[in-house]
Amino acid sequence: MIEAVGLTKRYGAKTAVYNLSFQVRPGTVTGFLGPNGSGKSTTMRMILGLDAPSQGQVTIGGYPYRKLPNAPRQVGALLDAKAVHGGRHARNHLLCLAQLSGIPARRVDEVLGVVGLQEVARKRSKGFSLGMGQRLGIAAALLGDPQVLLFDEPVNGLDPEGILWVRNLMKSLAAEGRTVFVSSHLMSEMALTAEHLIVIGRGQLLADMSVRDFISANSADFARVRTPDTDPQQREKLTAALTEAGGQVLPEQDGALRVTGLPLPRISDLAHGADVRLWELSPHQASLEEAYMRMTQGAVDYRSTVDQRAGLQQQLPPGAMAQPQLPVPGQNQPGWYAPPPPQQGGQPFAMPQGAPAAPPAPDANPYAAAPSAAPDMTKSATDNEESR
Repeated sequence: MIEAVGLTKRYGAKTAVYNLSFQVRPGTVTGFLGPNGSGKSTTMRMILGLDAPSQGQVTIGGYPYRKLPNAPRQVGALLDAKAVHGGRHARNHLLCLAQLSGIPARRVDEVLGVVGLQEVARKRSKGFSLGMGQRLGIAAALLGDPQVLLFDEPVNGLDPEGILWVRNLMKSLAAEGRTVFVSSHLMSEMALTAEHLIVIGRGQLLADMSVRDFISANSADFARVRTPDTDPQQREKLTAALTEAGGQVLPEQDGALRVTGLPLPRISDLAHGADVRLWELSPHQASLEEAYMRMTQGAVDYRSTVDQRAGLQQQLPPGAMAQPQLPVPGQNQPGWYAPPPPQQGGQPFAMPQGAPAAPPAPDANPYAAAPSAAPDMTKSATDNEESR
């Protein structure tokens, strides 16, 4: 089990993680979510003893990582798939790690088979694709047959078959009673893989609960109801009956009704009592992505501005018609949770130092020299690492 208590990490004036406490229990896949710059990578580095906490502590099985006897045999991790000497063969890379930890050489061939790299075991890793590098990193994490595993974006660069393989691998490892801690930005994969979630924003804990409870607590479930299109009066009768019973009814673009505040059996009974025929009565539950966007929209550090394209748009020739802008499906409908819209003409939230405060005026030369404010090039490596 991984346990963090009051975990805090500061880099000079910047606080990357603040008073973070959580537990990652064995036997389940725990997802680790948060926007870019929220402190996920720093937290994982502190778990593995790569960074020392400014305050608090984090332990694995009751011990800090650096005090675990033969830690690579107990903890496996993939933080950076590119942390490999490009001139080494895949097998030699794993063999070096095995010899440092007293792991027999036959285990190297076993994990190469597990991740599907047998055919390229004698090839230099600098020629590997991103997905192959991910597989090699997972092999290194599995090398010591550890009871605790940490993965940071393990499906990055993998094809659909590889993503499915990683998903099943995580579940099988947890089913064996191991502690599996996975960080990812792919909400669809987390919804299929993780059973429990730890969500942080700006270095602080936002949620520590099951996936089901997280979605329920951060989304509005509703029922979709449709009456015969040929009889608008039935739609009006049903709307009145549902509203009188305490439900909230909103029209959809396709003519259906979105009903909240009433369970499906109650909606069916009310429709029957009002002598209204139903063509559709279906439940809708928000996705993990929708719930996540709703919870973390106030903790996003990097926001875009609207592209003004000042002076760059060409005039259409006489008689030409502009292409219509296609609507975003579901936009401006209740239950559609998108990131907060970019600010028009102003400085975006948490704009990096040195970025222009606003786009140029429409009549300004878009290729003119920028103002004298130069970007800050003294940013530390730890700050760069935190932007992941």
